[in-house]
Amino acid sequence: MKVFKAKCMICAVAMVLVLGIAGGAAASDIVINGSTTVLPFAQIAVERFMAAHPEVKISISGGGSGNGIKALIDKTTNIANSSREIRKSEIEQAEAGGVRVHETAVAVDCIVPIIHPSNTVANLTYEQLKKIYTGEITNWKEVGGPDSQIAVVGRDSSSGTYDTWQEMVVNKGGEARVTARALIAASSGAMLSTVAGNRLAIGYDGIGYVDETVKAVSVEGVEASTATAMDNSYPLSRKLYMYTDGAPAGNIKAFMDYMLSPDGQKIVSETGFIAIIQ
Repeated sequence: MKVFKAKCMICAVAMVLVLGIAGGAAASDIVINGSTTVLPFAQIAVERFMAAHPEVKISISGGGSGNGIKALIDKTTNIANSSREIRKSEIEQAEAGGVRVHETAVAVDCIVPIIHPSNTVANLTYEQLKKIYTGEITNWKEVGGPDSQIAVVGRDSSSGTYDTWQEMVVNKGGEARVTARALIAASSGAMLSTVAGNRLAIGYDGIGYVDETVKAVSVEGVEASTATAMDNSYPLSRKLYMYTDGAPAGNIKAFMDYMLSPDGQKIVSETGFIAIIQ
């Protein structure tokens, strides 16, 4: 599998980057909030967009997909970055408050199981991943690895990657809970560093974060890549989104158009994610 590295690694949940302005987010023309998965390419897109449009001021922060969507519902952000689809209940909340949710898919991602580079495991099935995360499998030797206890690393519940992992892996075939022994990583960057620093660990991350500090594991014999994501052969592929209140207009539309332009999609690819427009 080709290994990618996000050019802008964000390790803190609420790390806020205010670009091109002296004040806080309130001074911005556009406020963007949400997914730490989307953050690496969105951040670069903001920088390049503002360089071309110095009259537009944009603030961008992470904090998780759920927090970004909540901010959109509360009308405290203009764009909510999300690594999952918005829930029906969230749409209903938004509509009750006068927010008309508009969805724009901006990239494609693979959620990649990651382990320490010293681990000999190369492939895991859906069933093995589920049993590892629910605590039924606790030793690496049960899946062809060393005779050592598995250190499970998950994400917090505000993460869109957590929600997708729950839906695609943990809850596949029925409702289930992640083992209480799981460590919790606060962001995509924190997940990467946690697994890289623990030879017994297993975690999961967006493809743009996966680099040489960890080892990517195939799922059901399929490696995560641009090709396998686009032909849907990789089992854990997904779209990444930006949500707005109604169809984008004005400067928000200009930024969204840039995100979907050849230059914007090139940024997606440069950061290791997969351009939705090929």
